[in-house]
Amino acid sequence: MVKIGSHVSMSGDDMYLGSVKEALSYEANAFMVYTGAPQNTIRKKISDLRIDEAVQLMEDSQLSFDNVIVHAPYIINLANPDPEKREFAISFLTEEVKRTAAMHAKQIVLHPGSAVGGDRELAVKWIAEGVKQVISNTKNLDVKIALETMAGKGNEVGKTFEELKAIMDLVGEKNRVSVCFDTCHTHDAGYDVKHDFDGVIKHFDQVVGKEFISVFHVNDSKNDVGAAKDRHENFGFGFLGFDSLLKVIEHPDFLSVPKILETPYVEGNAPYKEEIMMIRNQVFDPNLVEKIKNK
Repeated sequence: MVKIGSHVSMSGDDMYLGSVKEALSYEANAFMVYTGAPQNTIRKKISDLRIDEAVQLMEDSQLSFDNVIVHAPYIINLANPDPEKREFAISFLTEEVKRTAAMHAKQIVLHPGSAVGGDRELAVKWIAEGVKQVISNTKNLDVKIALETMAGKGNEVGKTFEELKAIMDLVGEKNRVSVCFDTCHTHDAGYDVKHDFDGVIKHFDQVVGKEFISVFHVNDSKNDVGAAKDRHENFGFGFLGFDSLLKVIEHPDFLSVPKILETPYVEGNAPYKEEIMMIRNQVFDPNLVEKIKNK
């Protein structure tokens, strides 16, 4: 069975329990959460997350912990040229890895960072040093840090497979680092995911190794290939299209890898239940967005 789910919220009184409930409401068998707002580092104590109740509901619902993904906040930048800010990023990411382990999740997705000032080689070095330090700080925890493929917006590091490879080689801890393959980002970075996903994966395998892909973000794109803009579109309604994204989801090399939707809400309504149903039915519904608007 395809492992498919979406981003879900973790807020209010229910916290992690609410995340599991939301995923189940979408009939998902995988999901991804931020441990707080992705734009800041304000976090509740682990003891306030209602983890035990969430774990019990997952076990009752036969949701696998292998299919739970945590995403680090966007504002962490391990490549910041300010050493104090880099140290804060390392400290905060260390605590996020501890939260991930406490939530029984197996991996945390990380945007590698931004080469502030434009020195990409130095940024790669700093990112690797930061990831390596976080791994050292959490050496007894079974949590992978999944470096996300990036669209190339601004000075983002990770827009090429070669940059991800360079980071991973410098980290060295291959059992603790992996890759989150984002379809919108790789498309926007210039890889032909739409017409030649097999070719893209062959290239990735030659550079990094396809066995390092531990999660997919399956998003359509509002922009044509190579736009470097990172603007997600609903599943099948963008430049990538339904058939090419379905091929990613059903690729035989990655059936055991969870796929996560980060597609946009439609006029305040979450699209995930309908998108997951469309994916499982393997039939594109051109009226889906209108249906979500009116639900």
